Amino acid sequence: MYSIAQLQDLINKQIAEKKYPQHPSDLYEPIRYIMSLGGKRLRPALLLMACDLFEGSVLKAIEPAVGIEVFHNFTLLHDDIMDKAPLRRGKATVHEKWNDSIAILSGDVMLVKAYELIMKVEDSILRKVLQIFNETATGVCEGQQIDMNFEAIDNVSVAEYLHMIRLKTAVLLGGSLKIGALIGHASEGDADNLYQFGESLGLAFQLQDDILDVFGDPEKFGKQVGGDILANKKTFLLIKALELAENLEEEELHYWINAENPDPQAKVAAVTDLYNRLGVRQLAEEQMNSFAEKALSALEKISASSDKKQALRKFAEELLVREN
Repeated sequence: MYSIAQLQDLINKQIAEKKYPQHPSDLYEPIRYIMSLGGKRLRPALLLMACDLFEGSVLKAIEPAVGIEVFHNFTLLHDDIMDKAPLRRGKATVHEKWNDSIAILSGDVMLVKAYELIMKVEDSILRKVLQIFNETATGVCEGQQIDMNFEAIDNVSVAEYLHMIRLKTAVLLGGSLKIGALIGHASEGDADNLYQFGESLGLAFQLQDDILDVFGDPEKFGKQVGGDILANKKTFLLIKALELAENLEEEELHYWINAENPDPQAKVAAVTDLYNRLGVRQLAEEQMNSFAEKALSALEKISASSDKKQALRKFAEELLVREN
């Protein structure tokens, strides 16, 4: 069984060697640029791990794995336009470096290139693989739209939030694993269980991200904490706080949500204090742990050797034991 680091190196090498046409340069250079910005390559690595789990050759799965990464970066490119984000991984975003129109068109080509790579599987599984990819890609777009809709909605339930992050984040982990399993000639049942493992893991990961954004150590977390609070982003923590707050705490929470140009440090400190008083961090951690347990339970059902599954178990633990 390959380690996650070995598979990430393999993917990075494949991406670095990928050739795109030289002309028109404004169409293809942005693709080369965004793909060179790095990232953890977790989704393609999971695809390769799933293939390897069932004795499949990772070399047969490398191009579909890169296809998943191209698709992921396509969504990031378009998300950055929608968010008007100036930076991606510490570098200028494509729409900042070029312009919105070029970024949109380059993103469109990335989606086509992702399909070209995903299709490089055996004919016997091509229809199934494309069906999984289509459902996954549609889900990611639906999740993004729902997340944007939340900005204009006052009352979002926990169930609605979990549905959104399942689509926006978790289904791509599940889809990557299921495609890798099929390339490795897994049974339909094993492929479905791997999908469930990935989806549940993705939900746990996003909930942990919500927690770390408020309570994490910025030096270890890798970004400034409190960003979600300043943006009034509807995370599990805020939704649960709005649900539980009463009387003075409810009034205080709505004050900070509706305050115009508040002092950033004061707002983060005040809302964090409210979260502590309402106990929403513990509730978020309980929900996160529930999804983590579901992921590991699905992994246990897969008919592969315990040694092989250990690599995925270790991956899950590393993903969910980030510094705070």
